[in-house]
Amino acid sequence: MAARLIALALALFASLALAQSYPNRPVRIVAPFAPGGLADVLSRAVGDRLQKQLGQPFVVENRPGAGGNIGADAVARSEPDGYTLLMSSAGILTINQFLYEPMPFDPASAFAPVSIVADMPMVLVVRSALPARDVREFMALAKSTPGGLFYGSPGHGTTGHLGMELFMHATGLKLQHVPYKSAAEAVQAALAGQTQAMFDNPPTVMAQIKAGGLRALGVAARDRLAQLSDVPTIAQSGVPGFEASSWFGLVVPARTPRAIVERIATETAKALGDQQMQARFGALGARLVGDTPEEFAKRIAAERPRWREVIRAAGIKLQ
Repeated sequence: MAARLIALALALFASLALAQSYPNRPVRIVAPFAPGGLADVLSRAVGDRLQKQLGQPFVVENRPGAGGNIGADAVARSEPDGYTLLMSSAGILTINQFLYEPMPFDPASAFAPVSIVADMPMVLVVRSALPARDVREFMALAKSTPGGLFYGSPGHGTTGHLGMELFMHATGLKLQHVPYKSAAEAVQAALAGQTQAMFDNPPTVMAQIKAGGLRALGVAARDRLAQLSDVPTIAQSGVPGFEASSWFGLVVPARTPRAIVERIATETAKALGDQQMQARFGALGARLVGDTPEEFAKRIAAERPRWREVIRAAGIKLQ
């Protein structure tokens, strides 16, 4: 009993410490992708809100590479004291372990989930010049030219790559993959006609959809997007049950005291509930979440088997 009381007292002290201001000890949010990407933008937006709420400095550190594994590994090795957070992608927590050999960490045991920050159903888009007005026409075109259509992605093993692999797995289609170094390059390739299609999250493609360079054919979600209300879901377009999301969430090193995890989750939910934040990211097609550590953990556990099946069926392996 005494040991338990001591442990609770230490956790409470750590939780209170997080709310105090330590100018020489800022909280780090590691964005494991390049500056300017969605992980970076979300990290800075959330960090700014948490800094205001807690009166403590938050800094963003970009550590890109290996599909997010480099930055994630740095966080996994950090002290579990609440001063280092990872803005993780879905790939780091549910996909990379089936792609990379060896993995520098075990995502199931290296982190404690805090909260999903943003959830974005993927969108199937094509260059506007392609003679396909909807998902059914695109499928017919792909079937009539086996291996003749090319799709771009931000690289091997990214959600853009695996979203299309999931689509091909569900439909029996075969398209040729062209990996690029970033989502922006993949979009430009589609606009230039180097590729004909791509799967990606709304913030990546929304501007070009509105500008007319890309055409949205289907949304990989249960419900339509408010920002693309005239675009049906892929399930409504003849691929029953098809869903694929790209999301980002905060995690901390395993063994971080539970009181700290819960405090960060509570403050994150408060930050994401800000109306300006909601409007800013909602306009891009991103739904800000702010759920509990338990809900986040269930989401991770539910998605791992699906991506494992797709990756094994496609025979994808990365070093």
